[in-house]
Formats: sequence, structure tokens, C-alpha cells
Amino acid sequence: MSSYIEGLFSLRGRTALVTGGSSGIGRAMAEAIGRAGAAVVIVARREAELAAAVRDLEGHGVRAAAISADLGDRAAVARVCAEAPEIFGDIDILVNDAGNNIRRPMAELTPDDYDQTIAVNLTAPYLLGQHFGPRMAARGRGRIINVGSQQSISAFGDSGAYGASKAAVCGLTRSQAEAWSKNGVTSNTIIPGFVLTPLTAPAQAIPGRVEALAARSMTGRNGLPADFAGIAAFLAGDASAYVTGQTICVDGGFSVH
Repeated sequence: MSSYIEGLFSLRGRTALVTGGSSGIGRAMAEAIGRAGAAVVIVARREAELAAAVRDLEGHGVRAAAISADLGDRAAVARVCAEAPEIFGDIDILVNDAGNNIRRPMAELTPDDYDQTIAVNLTAPYLLGQHFGPRMAARGRGRIINVGSQQSISAFGDSGAYGASKAAVCGLTRSQAEAWSKNGVTSNTIIPGFVLTPLTAPAQAIPGRVEALAARSMTGRNGLPADFAGIAAFLAGDASAYVTGQTICVDGGFSVH
């Protein structure tokens, strides 16, 4: 790698915290950020999946560790905030990918559905940002990468409370960017298309659904976790220093029509 490219994209000496990092998009982003040089702490609920993800990351030469936590629980979020910096040092890159996907007809959603959705999809990213954002700003450099959804910008497929939470993530990104960009901390939202991950398994189980969504994409296919490696490395590094407050669609053209 030339010194020029290295200066743009190397993450050596950085530490990333990636929620939802044990599977799907989060795991692909954690790998990309780690292979670019950062140490990576991944957060999810299931310990076996976390352990497997850490082994995989270490197999790629990444310094990696895991914290098991239910991010719908504020006390668990606070524990992550306390424990994560003790592993590899201060967090320089925060990736908020963890999410749930409760999708039923609007009138059938329960108050508990709403509370769970908002807690994981919006409150956890807000609280993690509130903790790590000011600390990054005090050091003069940081990156926050939030993961939205097509429901951040349009409604289809029983968007419900999920759509509300993911639309709010874009607003959170703009607020974080306004607060901390002047201190070298950028915040951006990635909008995936329909991606073949465990989170979308219920939709994938509907006959014809996967094919119909692929046909809606301009590329003629659905997304894969690996499609998010490049954007993760870009937004985590110095090359994106003048990109902040943005909603970036990585969706094969899904959102364009």
C-alpha cells in the first residue's frame, strides 16, 4: 500500500466499538475496520456468536474482543460504556449497527413492541454517542457511523415503529454532527438496501419476497454484508474528514425508484 493511500485509509492506532458486530452488516464492518488497522470491540447479546466472530477477526490479524450485552437495557449500555475503553483504550470509532426488526401491521403493534424497538434502535445509539462523542471531541478526532434502513427514508412492508426509529437515527446523526464536527468528530448514517442477513430472515422466508426485492434494486440483486466493508473503512478513516451529517445509501439503487 502506498504511503498516500495508507494516509487516507489506515486505521492503525485507532480503537472501534461496533454494536451488532457478531453477524451481518455489523460483522462485515468490524472486519473491514479491523483489517484497516484498528483494534475492535464488538457488542451483541449471544456469547457463542461473539466468540466465533472474535476468532474470525483474530484469524485476519485483528486485535479483537467482545462484550455481551442487551442494548435494550440502559444499565447494559452503561456497562458497555465503562468496559469497552478498558480493553484496547479510548474508543475512536463508534459503529451503531445493533437493531431489532419488529414488523407487524401498525394496529397490531403493542406498547412493548414500541418500547423494545426504540430502546435498541434509537436510545442505545443516542446513549453511546452521548458517552463517547464528547470524549472524542476532547481528543480532537472521532467517527460515529450509524446504520439506518430504507425505512429511514420511505415506508413499505409494515414500517411501523421500526420505521419511526430508523428515521430518527438520521436525525440523531445530524444532531451529533452539529454538536461535534467542529471538534473533528464526524457522524454519518449508512442506509442499506435489502441485505441478506439474520435480521431480514423473516422477510426472506416469505415466498417470492427475496426475488421481488432484488428486482427492485438497480443492480438486480440484494445486498450482502461484504458490500459494507468499503464504506465502513472510508467513514472510519481520515479520508472522510469532510463528510458529516450525511445519509449515505449503500443499496444498489434501491432507494432511487
